[in-house]
Amino acid sequence: MATAAKPDLRPQNPRFSSGPCAKRPGWSLDALQDAALGRSHRAKIGKSKLQQAIDETREILGVPADYRIAIVPASDTGAVEMAMWSLLGARGVDLVAWESFGAGWVTDAVKQLKLADVRTLEAGYGDIVDFATVDFDRDVVFTWNGTTSGVRLPNGDAIPADRAGLTICDATSAAFAQDLPYDKLDVVTFSWQKVLGGEAAHGMLILSPRAVERLLTYKPAWPLPKIFRMTSGGKLIEGLFKGETINTPSMLCVEDYLDALAWAKTVGGLDGLKARADANLGVIENFVAENSWLGFLATSKEIRSNTSVCLQFVAPEIVALPADAQEAFAKGVVALLEKEGVALDIGAYRDAPPGLRIWCGATVETSDVEALMPWLAFAYATQKATLAQAA
Repeated sequence: MATAAKPDLRPQNPRFSSGPCAKRPGWSLDALQDAALGRSHRAKIGKSKLQQAIDETREILGVPADYRIAIVPASDTGAVEMAMWSLLGARGVDLVAWESFGAGWVTDAVKQLKLADVRTLEAGYGDIVDFATVDFDRDVVFTWNGTTSGVRLPNGDAIPADRAGLTICDATSAAFAQDLPYDKLDVVTFSWQKVLGGEAAHGMLILSPRAVERLLTYKPAWPLPKIFRMTSGGKLIEGLFKGETINTPSMLCVEDYLDALAWAKTVGGLDGLKARADANLGVIENFVAENSWLGFLATSKEIRSNTSVCLQFVAPEIVALPADAQEAFAKGVVALLEKEGVALDIGAYRDAPPGLRIWCGATVETSDVEALMPWLAFAYATQKATLAQAA
């Protein structure tokens, strides 16, 4: 490959991190001027802002009216743990994993909750489990979009409407960028820091009527920490779903989330957000099609993520390198791009195969993805030349 010239055009925003993700275009601290700082989150102003966040989440995502939505502690992880600790154990569980976070839920179920009847179904990075092998008469825990693997479920067709078990879906990198079939999902979780570029530490928990029924009819064998409790005296704590959070939220983060939701409406709501992510992925797809040294980690286009886009260096001379040398090569490319100030935080996840992970969620401008592509070629050629000199 000939040495690439250093491109003239640079991304206006080099932030392509997969979390926390880029703020919405045009964001500044001025967007937070109306934050209810120094006020109780239980005061009228605090509760109204929290309720507004719930209501606008429902509106933009199209969450059914009979589903409950709560703002919970500890980001998406807290929301998933809350669901698992509160709902699992009533029947057998299928744990479905194809990347690191899904594997984490397996660990929690097996080693922490010590559930007796567990099946684990796993796929390697870049692939997903065949949902035809999942037993939906059991409870099922899975991730919709693999943040660390660049794959997603293409749809919910394999999930039966008349299932006996509950489906618990970690949708943190899918919400606001992909269609989620709520009739097939009993628990949906996500965090503010992904597709809408909000701040960390706050999670969203969405419960179907079937999940609520489980909460009211089943009591886990283990004690529940306070931050996981959704019932009291055999009744649902209704305030949780009206902005009365379990613990104190950051009203600054709440204001930032409200700003992101308001921006989402200006770009066309969910359809507009999906279109922006799809356009960003399309830029990378075109580039990969024209450059044979780069490939997607996802094994097929059908399961390719439009948010956490994971890439590999697939040129034969790179693939032939020992594993540690492949990792060093990828890190060299990432370091050069960061040094040039054109792409920050785009290295592959630490447990994933060596390569790149470029966030393409809705807050990323397509023009910035377009500007980044020639820099990938430049960094690859530069790193390859360094490799040749060392040989």
